[in-house]
Amino acid sequence: MAAWTWRFEKADGTEVQPSVEPEEFTTQGDAESWIGEHWKALLEGGVDQVHLYEDGTKIYGPMSLHAEEA
Repeated sequence: MAAWTWRFEKADGTEVQPSVEPEEFTTQGDAESWIGEHWKALLEGGVDQVHLYEDGTKIYGPMSLHAEEA
């Protein structure tokens, strides 16, 4: 079974520990739902961007957690 995980970074690409403890997700949808629920807390805790991995292979990223200015 695949494991989907997030990497949490500052804007300069430095890895940081997230303020909300992530889990290992069994589907991409579960991982994306989790980030959708927790991105504000992660951002407040110092995370600027994330990357999504499946079994250690990067799927996408960096994805900014900063809301786009309207």
